[in-house]
Amino acid sequence: MNSFRLLCGAVAGAALLAASPALTHTEGTYEIPAGAHFNQDKLARISEFFKDQVATGKIAGAIVLIQQHGKPVYHESFGVQDVVSKAPITDKTIFRLASMSKSISAVASMQLLEEGKYKLDDPVSKYIPSFADVKVGVEKKAEDGTKTLELVPPKRPMTILDLMTHTSGVTYGFYGDSLVRKAYREANIYGGDFDLAEFAERIAKLPLHNQPGGLWQYGHSTDILARIMEVTTGEKLSTIERKNLLDPLGMTDTGFFVTDPEKQKLMAEPLPTDSDFRVGRVNDPTKVKKWESASGGMVSTMADYSRFAQMLLNGGTFEGKTILKPETFKELATDRVGPGSGVERDSFYFPGDGFGFGLGIAVRTDPGNAKPPPPGDLGELKWDGASGCYYVIDRKQDMFFILMEQTPSQRQPIQVKLKQLIYEAMEN
Repeated sequence: MNSFRLLCGAVAGAALLAASPALTHTEGTYEIPAGAHFNQDKLARISEFFKDQVATGKIAGAIVLIQQHGKPVYHESFGVQDVVSKAPITDKTIFRLASMSKSISAVASMQLLEEGKYKLDDPVSKYIPSFADVKVGVEKKAEDGTKTLELVPPKRPMTILDLMTHTSGVTYGFYGDSLVRKAYREANIYGGDFDLAEFAERIAKLPLHNQPGGLWQYGHSTDILARIMEVTTGEKLSTIERKNLLDPLGMTDTGFFVTDPEKQKLMAEPLPTDSDFRVGRVNDPTKVKKWESASGGMVSTMADYSRFAQMLLNGGTFEGKTILKPETFKELATDRVGPGSGVERDSFYFPGDGFGFGLGIAVRTDPGNAKPPPPGDLGELKWDGASGCYYVIDRKQDMFFILMEQTPSQRQPIQVKLKQLIYEAMEN
């Protein structure tokens, strides 16, 4: 379990955050009344922290943006984009997003839902027929302790909603020791040059980790959803996202591959001792492949992702453009896996303590079990990725922050500390 927490969980360690003395204890969580502002002297502690991370050789560099009421209140970069070129990090430095790609995919999928391309209760097999034959893997343990995998029919068909909420039973094969995950590893699902259509067929041949709707299970659900997006539009995923989302937001340097030699010089790299992202197959955006991984294959910049974050903060609009209608945004940001949903959680529940999950994004629903609770506001939206990138949307304070870095090993402690320092700097 510890190894996977290094790779693509969603800041589950945030539950361990110590309480901030600057925050007021209300309703069991450390919230600040709306209308708070930032103390610039306290924000300077963020700079001290990241300068130390660079100086002590923990990371090559990072860039942090805190934006409130549409304007930056803190915007600093530290270190270098890679230790070979020693080029400084800027808003145009290109970062592998890893699982922060899922948030972009989620919004793009909500746009098609809004257009009526599919419905939440549609069975996946309506669009990818091979999923009609999928089975659920159930582990059976013999008296001698050996385990076998029994394949049983699903109690109900897997739906679009299951894919969006990561309750489909589709998993990842590079963490955990269950027999289904072992089957994923042995199937060599990343072999060769394949597109989303072929990838979906490979997944459909494998057993589900759990009954549809029964367990929050991080995995390739987003990639199966992306294939359905392609089927219903007749277009490639990259075309769908470029036309409907990236271009309207002005996200010119966000995509799946970096082919321009000049842009390749802008790519951030982790320290050589910290270069293994440990997630499936290594993602090299400079090499064009057929597979456009909706779950973890995108790159972006601070200049671009800040526009995406501002759109989320605005509730689906940006600079006069409606990306998602208010009712669609509400669907995206409403918890679907909480009490009464029938969805179970295990030790791999990566939204983390105190968080539910909407249609592709984590949402804070309660203080959580940590005593005292970590800082933040109820309704907070967030996600992160194995590469270290991380964002939080706090609509109560009309604020978001983004961290861009490339460090698989140091991302969790850095993300937790950054959030603590940000909320400690907030005052009424």
